Amino acid sequence: MSGIFGVVSKGDCTETLFYGTDYHSHLGTEYGGMAVLGKDFTRQIHNIGQSQFKSKFYEDYIKMKGNKGIGVISADDEQPIYLRSKFGPFCIVTNGFIENTQYLMNDLLKKGISFSEVSKDSVNSTELIAKLINQGSNLVDGIEKMFDKIEGSCSLLILNKDGVYAARDRFGYAPLVVGKREDAWAVTSETSAFPNIDFETVKYIKPGEVVLITEKGMASKKHGGKTNQICAFLWIYTGFPASSYEGLNAEVVREKCGKCLAKHDKDINVDVVSGVPDSGIGHAIGYAIESGKPYRRPLVKYTPGYGRSYTPPSQETRDLVAKLKLIPNKEIIKGNRILVCDDSIVRGTQLKNFTVKKLWDAGAREVHVRPACPPLMFPCRFNISTRSIHELAARKAIHSLEGRDIENVDKYIDHNSPEYKKMVEWITRDLEVTTLRYQTVNDMVKAIGLPKEKLCLYCWTGKCPKSCR
Repeated sequence: MSGIFGVVSKGDCTETLFYGTDYHSHLGTEYGGMAVLGKDFTRQIHNIGQSQFKSKFYEDYIKMKGNKGIGVISADDEQPIYLRSKFGPFCIVTNGFIENTQYLMNDLLKKGISFSEVSKDSVNSTELIAKLINQGSNLVDGIEKMFDKIEGSCSLLILNKDGVYAARDRFGYAPLVVGKREDAWAVTSETSAFPNIDFETVKYIKPGEVVLITEKGMASKKHGGKTNQICAFLWIYTGFPASSYEGLNAEVVREKCGKCLAKHDKDINVDVVSGVPDSGIGHAIGYAIESGKPYRRPLVKYTPGYGRSYTPPSQETRDLVAKLKLIPNKEIIKGNRILVCDDSIVRGTQLKNFTVKKLWDAGAREVHVRPACPPLMFPCRFNISTRSIHELAARKAIHSLEGRDIENVDKYIDHNSPEYKKMVEWITRDLEVTTLRYQTVNDMVKAIGLPKEKLCLYCWTGKCPKSCR
């Protein structure tokens, strides 16, 4: 996943761009980048794997000058990409995942189109998107043709002499939101980027829609389609608590998730309700409100320098972050029956080794785990997260129970089936916890508040959005 931000101002935009981009730091860990257009393009990209965006870009943004710009916090490839195209130079940032990258790259190579950017996997996906767009007759036509060719998803911002073009992927998987203030217009992945830089949300861009923002305002260049399957995981985990997607606030949804979990726990008696920092906190607050049990912090995140253990690219790095960022508070843990809310169980290794173990080692009497979403069954097809079925805790359980990998896991998805029960029991033993109960798909959808057909639930159900190939 990546976070993108763009702004067009009546005056210099660089300070707004700097802070607006920084407010997406929870969405990526590898690279940060900014591009500004004044008399000419100015572009900077830095590796932020071992440092914060602000420290890397502070001196850069002071030197950059221009009234329009785009920025990105990237989980994978270096961005922004600059392209001197047949319809003028532009810079581009993207958010998404392209499943058929290799096919598209080979097709362009056969046409004599070269690639210059280095990627650890194959080709820089943002450069690939830029060169696909360059196949059109203009930028908007190129974006449309690109959408036709890719499998996966891509939302993007393009900076050129006209202003900032913003295009949301056709599934609506990733959000893009337009805001305004007296002297500027902006577009963002996260609405939480707006309040402190004085922007007011004015439009949630529709799936497939293309808009242009200029000093004068916003103009729609391509109307959006009716298909909308936004990623449900935004509310459960990946999104910032103060952000809203389709007008629905992430923290409010997380509290509702926690309340749903508590309603099914009438037979459990605990002393402390807690959340795995930071994304489990909202769920735990909702659980505490509904259950009447006190919310406390047996595990405290040491915030400076430690990001999300889900987003770093290697398992080794994820484990190191998970180990170091949470500090156990023995005075709260010892002798207590503790219920821990987490956003999800992905691989399960971090929860077991760096959360549950710390609670047991500090003297917990019982440890109950409540994930705010169902068991993850499939790798995401639309963004960079889990890339292998074999990584997933639920799939490890199924393999152990079946003695082999199986293709059809429908009986394990059904939370009323005996197979589902056996799977959860296996994961409970593997995690070494007192009890484990997952959220159901229906309760999660109810907490979000959108119709089921308007949400992407692929990683839980294996069912693709309507237009997914």
